[in-house]
Amino acid sequence: MDRTKMGNYRWVVCALLFFATTINYIDRQVIGLLKPTLEIEFHWTEVDYGYIVMAFAAMYALGYVIFGSFIDKVGSKIGYSISVFIWSIAAMLHAAVKNTFGFGMVRGLLGLAEAGNFPAGVKAVAEWFPKKERALATGIFNSGTSIGAVVAPLLVPWILGVYGWQEAFLITGTLGFVWLLFWWIFYEIPSKQKRLKQPEFDFIHSDNEPEFSESAVKLKWSQLLCLRQTWVFIVGKVLTDPIWWFFLFWLPAYFSDTFNLDLTKPSLHLAVIYAATTVGSIGGGYLSSYFIKKGWPVLKARKTTLLIAAIAVTPIFLAKFATDIWIAVGIIGLATAAHQAWSANIFTIVSDIVPKKAVSSVVGIGGMSGSIASTLFPLLVGSLLAYYKNLGNIKLGYDILFIICGCAYLLAWIIIQMLTKRMKQIDL
Repeated sequence: MDRTKMGNYRWVVCALLFFATTINYIDRQVIGLLKPTLEIEFHWTEVDYGYIVMAFAAMYALGYVIFGSFIDKVGSKIGYSISVFIWSIAAMLHAAVKNTFGFGMVRGLLGLAEAGNFPAGVKAVAEWFPKKERALATGIFNSGTSIGAVVAPLLVPWILGVYGWQEAFLITGTLGFVWLLFWWIFYEIPSKQKRLKQPEFDFIHSDNEPEFSESAVKLKWSQLLCLRQTWVFIVGKVLTDPIWWFFLFWLPAYFSDTFNLDLTKPSLHLAVIYAATTVGSIGGGYLSSYFIKKGWPVLKARKTTLLIAAIAVTPIFLAKFATDIWIAVGIIGLATAAHQAWSANIFTIVSDIVPKKAVSSVVGIGGMSGSIASTLFPLLVGSLLAYYKNLGNIKLGYDILFIICGCAYLLAWIIIQMLTKRMKQIDL
């Protein structure tokens, strides 16, 4: 096929998904960066903050259930729009909160709506990209989580210093409405997109199996839960999502508690860590796509990349020995980058092994499961850190948590390997 005549509109779609994911992570990370300020303002303890994170995680789990099925029914365009609209409203409502309970309520609404991001994004990638490009496309849009995490430590402390904590929520919350204008103007599924050239349309559908056609029968949740394919994604999310949320919501506090990092100023250290995750996300997507182009079976390429990512997380054990902040940044940056390589491929596996019309539902099931685990994990984190803080050695609490982080991915990979040992490419 002549690539010069084919067009690249699918990468316009990927860019839209990338910016939505960036905004998603800016909005969710604001509270972690404002934690020291809000602890003074509302007299929070570590346990109080853990409960607020739990409220977000619990509703995020419920949101996966709701939006996973809803997006499969109404389509990615409408479903994504509703998700972004609600989460932007919720982000801005943080500025009106007067007590800790109120923060729990608005965090819950934010989590509920933000859960629509990945079911919609993964579905859009499955609609717009052939299998050989999906991991790279997923890696690119998933890198928005990294860019959002980079932008937030630079933007939020600046807004806090110039205006105040309420304005930090208000200003970041408006970004979603700007994105909605571009989404509504430029996005449609390929069969309805008038800007799409026929050669590119043919390329998008060049390697589709019959089971992946638009006319595929929609499977019920009871059927999906009986499939090993669904459990591959569930395991991949349950054992690793809590680790990523720990990186998002507690890393700023870790550097503040351990290295006296001033979170009222833009943080280059945090920006470097989250910038590394961009490399991990895109690199992880590229690596499995590279293996596929070399002739590897799709599932083997994904699992090999997952194993490499899992191994790359393990040096986080060594963070306990870091006495210099930049050494800690390097060790933790490697682990967070490896997580994003893992994430890009675990999401892409869904679109490889289930029909398109079930993609959002399976992402919803796995995302809900991961979020339930992420709801419980802050109980351990908050209690552990509070216990060692009272003993005057909070660093030991973080050291224990880093050991848990280092083990989780290898355990997940071993279980995934067992589930997929004799799995065919499509086994439905």
